[in-house]
Amino acid sequence: MLAESIRQQLRQIVGEAWFKDDPEALVTHSYDATPMVQNLPDGVIYPHTREHVSEILKLANEHRIPIVGRGAGSNLCGGTVATEGGIIMVMNRMNKLIEIDQENLTATFQPGLNTKEFHLAVEALGLFYPPDPSSMVISTLGGNIMECAGGLRGLKYGTTKDYVIGLEAVLPSGEIIRTGGKLYKDVAGYDLTKLLVGSEGTLAIITEATVKLLPAPKYKKTMLAMYKDIYAAAKTVSAIIGHQIIPATLEFIDNPTLRVVEAFNKIGLPLDMEAVLLIEQDGNDMVQVERDIEAMTRICHEQGAADVKIASSAEEATKLMMARRSALSTLARIRPTTILEDATVPRSKIADMVIEINKIAKKYNVQICTFGHAGDGNLHPTCTTDARDKDEIHRVEQAFEEIFDAAIRMGGTITGEHGVGMMKAPYLEWKVGEAGIELMKGIKRAFDPNNIMNPGKIFAKESRKRLVVQR
Repeated sequence: MLAESIRQQLRQIVGEAWFKDDPEALVTHSYDATPMVQNLPDGVIYPHTREHVSEILKLANEHRIPIVGRGAGSNLCGGTVATEGGIIMVMNRMNKLIEIDQENLTATFQPGLNTKEFHLAVEALGLFYPPDPSSMVISTLGGNIMECAGGLRGLKYGTTKDYVIGLEAVLPSGEIIRTGGKLYKDVAGYDLTKLLVGSEGTLAIITEATVKLLPAPKYKKTMLAMYKDIYAAAKTVSAIIGHQIIPATLEFIDNPTLRVVEAFNKIGLPLDMEAVLLIEQDGNDMVQVERDIEAMTRICHEQGAADVKIASSAEEATKLMMARRSALSTLARIRPTTILEDATVPRSKIADMVIEINKIAKKYNVQICTFGHAGDGNLHPTCTTDARDKDEIHRVEQAFEEIFDAAIRMGGTITGEHGVGMMKAPYLEWKVGEAGIELMKGIKRAFDPNNIMNPGKIFAKESRKRLVVQR
């Protein structure tokens, strides 16, 4: 509970209308897109300037009030839930596209800018910002930066961390720092830009960012490879990369996901197939794009594809890509609770990981659909369940523990793009070890000695014991 004097000071900083503590505002901001995670904050504040952010953090730091930065709340790791109360700082009023610099091929913006709006503005100038999370229609760029969002184009183009080159950030003390800039080379000291990207609001609040842009590729072709054998589909991913072809998009969708996506989108997806690969190639050389598509078609057939179809028009290609982007929202129609994870393995282990996920789902008698960015090893095993069924939820938790364990054993990780937040925190030590956890905690203390920045995220109060799985 915030003291009335604190509430009054917060209202003075942002204006009467931009600090809220009524029940509706508190409940609305008590959860994000993560299932089964909710906790009421003590207040919600909407800064409009970096100075607002600075003054809010100074006040919070002085009185040891937790601060949780938030954009659209579309994250899937419980990253923007006020698990220890405090103030939710919503950044959506700071939503300006400050500049698109065509001479330096950079863009500068505030964190509350909508991801899709930014993409459209950049593309209108013949430029290209590759990171494309499936949540881009609703997510904000600040949220993308805090979670180091990936997307369908991550295989060829990389993720958010590969494009952020400069930041303006406010420390818990209220001090404003700038890192990087419109520079493609900068080795002056530690790389604070890269450190802040993916820090999940635990170190500072981002108030401005500069990203690099690319010239938009002129040509694009999309194909759909269909398989009766799910293992053959997964093996094809490794085969394509093994032939030194790097497609712009290489997505895997299993049969349960196919059925739900087709029921919702009705675009003619093959329901008699166990899996499909959605592949897209782009570039500025039309002949090379055609050669890659022809080569990948041959590889798909060699690996056992039952059929391969190439989109006949841009409209058909767009429909296929939108169907993949809607996978989560369509799966959410099946049952009341949908739990989406993102275990990631080396590309060569994709086939083994898909088979392992299916074995684990059968072992615990839970329904897990699998889709994801197979080209970069980032799979999304998705369980449709019901949070009211405590026994089933326990089995779901056991299944995902084994999935995380399997990913790490295969040289992978517990999260490729969703972040740690509070959901993966108990498993982080499995990946980085005890020494790694202590090193990260030391960095956290250096930035945030009073632990006001998004407390309860990344670092678990107690790490989960590693499984000993009989195989």
